Amino acid sequence: MKTRHVFSSPDVATAKILMQAARAAGVPEEDISLIARSDIELEAAPEQHKEAGSDFYPAALRGVVGGGAVGLLAGLVAVAIPPVGITVAGVAGLTVAGALTGGWTGALVGASVPDPVRRKFEDEIEAGRILVVLDGDKDLLAHAAPALARAGGTPLPFDEPTALT
Repeated sequence: MKTRHVFSSPDVATAKILMQAARAAGVPEEDISLIARSDIELEAAPEQHKEAGSDFYPAALRGVVGGGAVGLLAGLVAVAIPPVGITVAGVAGLTVAGALTGGWTGALVGASVPDPVRRKFEDEIEAGRILVVLDGDKDLLAHAAPALARAGGTPLPFDEPTALT
């Protein structure tokens, strides 16, 4: 399971140095992302490193799991009531319908909620700092963290599992 670490940099030049240090420490390119104010992101951040600004995917995943569980429970209750006449195929159908509805609803709600890093470090972002976000296993991040600190990054208190790993 991957975890997420966040480092703060005072400017774009330092953020680029931090990204190079992360790559040199073995962090894959796709596991490095940047978060900054929108005016800084538009000017300086490469497109492939911009962090999504919402909680869309994690919320959709939580919705699929929750909706599927509710659909399965509803199907099992319906099977237990003989006059309803639901079969095992009906249980599967209700589970799928619940998962689809939950995923759709979760995605809609998640699209309007900022991601956890943006929520936690809103003051850093508004102050014009650029956050370098690394995803990886604990050993890799433990190896990379000192290199980023030496390169001028300030480690921020964020060590949480990523949503889709």
